[in-house]
Amino acid sequence: MGALFDLLDDLLGENLMLSLLVFLAAAMVAFGVMATIQVQRGVRRRAAGVLEQEGGAGGRSMRYASQRAAQRLMDYATRHFSTEKDNQRELKRRLVQAGFLDPRAAAFFLLARILMGLGLAVAALVLVPTFLENIGNDVWYFVFGGGFAGYFLPNFYLKRRIRARENEHRAGFPDFMDLLVVCADAGLSMEAALDRVGRELSDSYPSLSANIYMATLEIRAGRSLSEALEHFGDRLGLDEARSFATLLQQSEELGSSLTDALRVYSDDMRHQRLSRAEEKAYSLPAKLSVPLTLCVFPVVIIVIMLPVYVRFKIGG
Repeated sequence: MGALFDLLDDLLGENLMLSLLVFLAAAMVAFGVMATIQVQRGVRRRAAGVLEQEGGAGGRSMRYASQRAAQRLMDYATRHFSTEKDNQRELKRRLVQAGFLDPRAAAFFLLARILMGLGLAVAALVLVPTFLENIGNDVWYFVFGGGFAGYFLPNFYLKRRIRARENEHRAGFPDFMDLLVVCADAGLSMEAALDRVGRELSDSYPSLSANIYMATLEIRAGRSLSEALEHFGDRLGLDEARSFATLLQQSEELGSSLTDALRVYSDDMRHQRLSRAEEKAYSLPAKLSVPLTLCVFPVVIIVIMLPVYVRFKIGG
């Protein structure tokens, strides 16, 4: 050993200890890197084993448990969001007319009403004392008002959405009938005509086009044309669409010409649209009388009578 140290001393000279320290430091760094890589590989293997075990055992992880709890809550809310079956059916019909086709839409609507009511009540409880000083116990009136407003706000939004979609459907239904007559004259079947017309109306009336596409999917799934058109009319919420479904059903039962029936009904739709436009134009003067009476006439009276009043005062 002494000879070995003498040989290293001759080779390295005064840098022997420094070289040994560098070697030890490099060895420790390499050992640390290797240990870290080995630990990471072990963690990956154990994690893969845990995931496989969870998938094989039906998923007992916290994430799966939270998803199951949320799903059970939504199912419970879907079954018990109303105590009366008629109200359940009416709410589902309104949600479908508003464009919410998810089976859990009723549960989401109920939860939205509850959360909105609680949120506005808490916001009123926090913000009202900040802006109104020395309000005392009167803050509870704002809290209750915010809760009621939040509870009925989703219903108000639902009504506006249904009204907007009905206006779009009513405006586009005559065009739908005209295009359907053209397709029927060209020799297309009713299913092919509905598919073609739905694609043509996708830019102008997207909601109507989506409902037509769902009707074609129902026909392809095996439902009869009359049933698919009845569901189509229920989704649109228009009497014209329900009458259209009845017209096609009666034409099929009686064996009459479908093209002639569509042409007559298309003319009727155009006349109805023109009648609605004329009705709005004739009702415009009556609607303008209110702002004229409240806003314009008082100003005109003031402009006319003010010089008379000033001259009377000066003359007096």
